[in-house]
Amino acid sequence: MRRTGALLASVVLLSSLLAGCGGGKEQGNAGGEAVVKPKEPFTMKIWGGGVTPQEFDDRFRDVLKKKFPHITVEYIQNGKGTTMPELVAAGDVPDLIRTDVPTLVSGYLDLQLGFDLTELVKKHQYDLPRFNQVFIDEIVDAGRSKALYGLPVPPYFPQALYYNKDLFDRFGVAYPKDGMTWDEVYDLAQKMTRTEGGVSYRGFSSNPVNMLRDNPFSLPILDPNEDRLADPEKWKLLFDNFKRFYEIPNNTIEKTSSAENTAFSKGNVAMMANQHSVYLTIPPEVNWDMVSYPVLPGAPKLMPQRGPAYWSISKTSEHKEEAFEMIMAMLSDEVQMEDSRKGIPTTLVKEDIKKELGKGHPVYSTKNMQAINVYPPVPYTTKRKAGLADVPGATQQTLMGTTFIDVASGKTDVNTALRTLEEKLKAELEKQKNK
Repeated sequence: MRRTGALLASVVLLSSLLAGCGGGKEQGNAGGEAVVKPKEPFTMKIWGGGVTPQEFDDRFRDVLKKKFPHITVEYIQNGKGTTMPELVAAGDVPDLIRTDVPTLVSGYLDLQLGFDLTELVKKHQYDLPRFNQVFIDEIVDAGRSKALYGLPVPPYFPQALYYNKDLFDRFGVAYPKDGMTWDEVYDLAQKMTRTEGGVSYRGFSSNPVNMLRDNPFSLPILDPNEDRLADPEKWKLLFDNFKRFYEIPNNTIEKTSSAENTAFSKGNVAMMANQHSVYLTIPPEVNWDMVSYPVLPGAPKLMPQRGPAYWSISKTSEHKEEAFEMIMAMLSDEVQMEDSRKGIPTTLVKEDIKKELGKGHPVYSTKNMQAINVYPPVPYTTKRKAGLADVPGATQQTLMGTTFIDVASGKTDVNTALRTLEEKLKAELEKQKNK
């Protein structure tokens, strides 16, 4: 009896221990089933740069709320008092940050916020090849440390050739088509530049800055390895190709890049080289369509483009795991399909998503949106070697734009202009070195 009593006591003790463990779950309910403990609520701060709260809500908030009901999303737009340096100084660093390549160093890494996503990608067995490799390679190169500091969020900004259908109809000229060369576009521009009924019509306009910056050679302005203009011969080829359009009588370029960029919207310009962007506003009275960006002889048959922004995680975040899960949700096939249908180009390689571009949009659904998918995107522009002084991208682009306008308006020749541009770049480098 003593042995039986001791055995019974051991069984009772073991049962008590097992009941106390609970497997990480709450005590069983009346039916004997374990109840999962609710997740602790907390707030996730997301800084979206210049993206408006309305756009963020339209694209992402419902998805996040449904998938993460225990997390309150606080969205912060860049503005007075909410720039990233100001938030860092105030000790109010967001968990998720929308970064981009031009400001990755100054607006993220220099602020000691950099967090490498590589381990989280491995942990979640996340499929990086679902993205266009160009976009992944660019963020890794821009970080200068082989780290993966973000994942590409739409949109990116592919180049296209816009045209005014009403003007082509009025003058009995056939519309532009996909796959054209710049020589063919030049011939069209000559035909379409004219004066009729006292009204002047231009054959061609452009956004000079992004037309040069986003070029088919992926040519940088400042040389990646030396303190000089990158490959002047290629820049001369690009300048010579574009300036001839502005030498057509009565197709004079506007005095500023911004004015030239909006010339097409006035309704008296036949064609425009520009990005496809949901932020580009063309008035409804302009009956436009688009074709693929023209091909330049000697250049790859690729589509020039401006890369996307990226979702990054701050090193200081206490919620890195959940932040990465949110990134995965915002970059899911389902969200990118909805983006694509709104006219926002996907960062994925998936053809079914590409084919839906603009089909759910009242304007884009009537346009040749597949024009941007005729050619693959060009590789990214090589960044300056680590350790070298650099000139802010916006400064480089402004210098390039004003230089081209001087050439296109006949104030100087190409060779002189490029030498002057190099001198200005070197002067800017000296300013950076002396800071």
